[in-house]
Amino acid sequence: MASLPRFFCPIALQTGQSLDLPPTAARHVQVLRMQPGQSVLLFGSGQGQWRACIEEIGRSHVRVCPQEFADIDRETPLRVHLVMALVANDRMDHLLEKATELGAASFSPLETERCVVKLSGDRAEKRRQHWQAVVASACEQCGRNTVPQVLPTQSLTHYLSSFPLLHNNRSARYLLSLSEQAQPLMRVAGATQFQPSSSIDLVSGPEGGWSMTEESHLVQAGLIQVSLGPRTLRADTAPLAALSALTLGAHTG
Repeated sequence: MASLPRFFCPIALQTGQSLDLPPTAARHVQVLRMQPGQSVLLFGSGQGQWRACIEEIGRSHVRVCPQEFADIDRETPLRVHLVMALVANDRMDHLLEKATELGAASFSPLETERCVVKLSGDRAEKRRQHWQAVVASACEQCGRNTVPQVLPTQSLTHYLSSFPLLHNNRSARYLLSLSEQAQPLMRVAGATQFQPSSSIDLVSGPEGGWSMTEESHLVQAGLIQVSLGPRTLRADTAPLAALSALTLGAHTG
């Protein structure tokens, strides 16, 4: 099943019940020049994936019939919720794509003092929808069957104001920092006895770095300052390095 084309299909599926694919998935089938009788993999309505047979390909639709369900879970034992400052241009797309491949459980974009990008209103929602599509596409490629949610962009003030209510169930909260007080990430994570269902916040700053006030407020909120070493990593590199260490490392069981 792994060699079949995979498509995101956020529709409840049942064996033998034909349906039309969503427009994006249908376009992908047409671009690949697939034919009726060929099979695809569908995911997005919950855990696992379905093998479905293409029944009909029209000019604007593709009809398939789900035939077999496979209860496959490719999520990481440690759920890392990435809270990251907005980065410029295509770097945000790249960050979301790679972080999805590395197993991030969700994304919460932040607008901070030194962010180059500023979003609000309809523009912010259009970008969120675009980013959600980037994440879904990354899941198609990497084999994940659970699509991480991209939350609406929020200010750091709003994030901190909702912190006690929304984040009191986290096993840990890490703040990527260049401060002299920051401890090596793997030393801190290695000293924590994470359970298989553990969930953490990983908060990463903007291209210009945190302001002293912002970092002070984050530390006061209870985040632990952690470091990735002596080099200064870019805003779109640091969270990926941290995710790699946490989700691919040996500190999840």
